[in-house]
Formats: sequence, structure tokens, C-alpha cells
Amino acid sequence: MKTLSSESITTDTKDRKLLFCAGCFAVITNAFSFSIRAGILPQLGKELTLSGEQLGYINAMWFLGFPISMIIGGLIYNIIGGKIIMQFAFLAHAIGIIMTIYSVSYVGLLISTLLIGFGNGCTEAAINPFVADAYKGNTIIKMMNRLHMWFPGGIVIGSLISKFMTDAGLGWESQIWVIMIPTLIYGYLFFGRVWPKVKTKEAASLSGNFKAMVSPLFIFMMVIMTLTAISEFGPQQWVGLILAKSGAEPMLILALVTGLMAVARYFGGDVVKKFDQPRVFIGSAVLTLIGIFLFSTQTGSMAYIAAIIYALGIAYFWPNMLGFIADKIPKSGAIGMSIIGAVGMFSGSIFQPIIGAWIDTDREMAAEKGFTGDELELVAGQATLQTMTLFPALLIVLFVILFVWMKRKSTVVAS
Repeated sequence: MKTLSSESITTDTKDRKLLFCAGCFAVITNAFSFSIRAGILPQLGKELTLSGEQLGYINAMWFLGFPISMIIGGLIYNIIGGKIIMQFAFLAHAIGIIMTIYSVSYVGLLISTLLIGFGNGCTEAAINPFVADAYKGNTIIKMMNRLHMWFPGGIVIGSLISKFMTDAGLGWESQIWVIMIPTLIYGYLFFGRVWPKVKTKEAASLSGNFKAMVSPLFIFMMVIMTLTAISEFGPQQWVGLILAKSGAEPMLILALVTGLMAVARYFGGDVVKKFDQPRVFIGSAVLTLIGIFLFSTQTGSMAYIAAIIYALGIAYFWPNMLGFIADKIPKSGAIGMSIIGAVGMFSGSIFQPIIGAWIDTDREMAAEKGFTGDELELVAGQATLQTMTLFPALLIVLFVILFVWMKRKSTVVAS
């Protein structure tokens, strides 16, 4: 199927730039909702007398709303368009933020966090297809990386804002209002803009999308996405707890990892252009494996070296998985990218209790060996991290298969 002309693919240059900027602020909103809400949990628990389990369920709503709205948004993208999906995202974010502040109850926080999760998923469902439709070739990969650099970048900024406001004695309500700032900015920038048209007729057809999604390559990439997502979200969620007993500062580790991820993603397009996607994936998996292994064996200052290696490893997973689908399986359309993203989010949530069970088991085994106190927690945590090296180890094998697969495919096309 021939693609449409570049004039019909892209919108007016000004609209395209403003839409991309709006997308970046929407991703920052997602990141702020992740980092600032995490920073205020202790205040919420104390002020509203919430248990740890209740706080956990509140956090779970964020992860639940995200993939559900991504899938629904992907399904209806070709019917209603990205503009309407982003309007819903704005309303969900705005209402969710206001509800968080004024409905000071457990049930109210559950609902408001779910709404914010819906907003986050809708932004992904609209912005990722926009990048795929507005740009061509390697530029898709470049802009996808630069779009998603703002999630780790936003986490760094949001974490620092939360820490500063908490240290200054400002209440959690003031911190939640901060999330409204990028929300209002992206809402303003999206207003009145013309969205790009879908590149091919198949990409605009749900039947064509699903036909492309049942291909062996797409299914293979879904399997890979489950492992890339847990390689990124798994250690990040637990490494702070583990390293707190190692002599390293967990917040500095988080800032170092997310900050380097943002910088690496800025240059992601150039890296992929030079080495191609499968090679970048293989290199990323190797660095991730080394980083997690170092986390599981090193303490003190060496943990920061591990953080650098780990960050450079996971930085190129998420945006380039989406970019690969957009570039190599374009007929899967908006729903294809939404499904891939949702698979990643579901994987991140499903594996969390599994990792928690690993920690419990390793803690029992360490206690049987006579370890106690901080040493017990460190030994158990590092044992769990060693188990988590299985994820990037499997990815290395799968990415090598992908490399051979794509090389043979390009050879067949060339011949």
C-alpha cells in the first residue's frame, strides 16, 4: 500500500511543532502525577489516617487507569481522532487533580487517582500515533525518544519540587496544585490545532490494524515488551528500598537514573540512526544486565556507577519499542502502539507482587543463615536483584533473534 504524500501526512509546520510541545507537557503531567503523588504519600497517610495497604490501593489506581484508557483510546483513535482523546485527557487530569485536593477521603482519593491514570493513558494513546503520523522514517524514532525523555525528566523535576516543598513545610495540597501547571499548558497548546492524517488506509482501519497485529513480528514484540517494561520498572520500584541499607542515598540514585535517561533519550534518534534499532536493543539489554548485577553486588559509592550503567541501558527501551512498531509495523496503527504500551504497563503491575514475594522468600532464607537487621534487608534485597537479572538476560537472547530476523527480512526485500 502506498503511503500518502508528505503534504497529507504532516500538518502545518507550526501546528506540528505546537502539538509536539503540547505532547511533551502532557508527558510531564504524567511524570508529575507519578513523582509528586509518591512524594506526598507519607503526608496523606498521616493526615487522613490511611494504612499502608490503603495507600497501596490508591497507587494501584494510577497503574490501573493508565493501560485501560490506552487500549480504549487506541481502539477509538481512528473514529474520533487524537484531538478529542486529548480533550478527555485534559478533563480527566483537571478533575482528578481538583478531586484529590478537595475530596479528602479514601474513596475520593481512589476515584481521583483513577481519573489521573485515565488522563495519563489517554495522552499516550493520542500522542504516540501523532508522532507516527506527523513524521517519517528515522525522524519518528528521534521524536519518539525526545517525547518520552520528558517522563524521566519530569520525574526528576517533580521529585525535586516535592522534596523542596515538603522541606519548606508546604502541605500536600500545594504540591498537587503543581501538577495543574503542565496540565493547563498542554491544554492551551493543543487547543485549535490541526492533527495530521493517518499515513495509510490500513492504519486507519481497525480490521487492517488487527490484521497487522496478528503477525508473528508484532506478537514477538509484545513478548519482548513485557520483559523490557519489567526490566525498567521492576528494579526502579525496589532498588531504593534495597539500597537504603547499602550506604547509598536512594533519592540520589533515583535522580541519577531518571536524569541520565532523559539525556540519553534526547540523543536517541542519532544513536538509532547510527547503530539501527536491533543493535541498540541488544546494547541496552547488555547494559541493563550489568547495571542490575552491580546493584545486586555493590554497596556505597559503587551503587552510583551501577545507576549510570543501568540508566543508559533502560533509557532506550520504551520509546524505541513504540518507534519500532510505528516504523516497522505501521499498519497496526494507533491501536498497535496502544497495545504495546498497555502490555508494558500491565507487565510492570503484574510483576510487582511477584518481586515482593521474591523479597519475602530471600528475607526468610537470609534469616535462616543468621543475618539480622539492616544486613538482613541488604542481603535479601540483593538476592532478589540477582534474580531480576533474568529479565535482561532473556532480552539479550530475544534481541539477537530480532536482529537476525530483521537482517534476513531486509535481505529478502533487497533481493
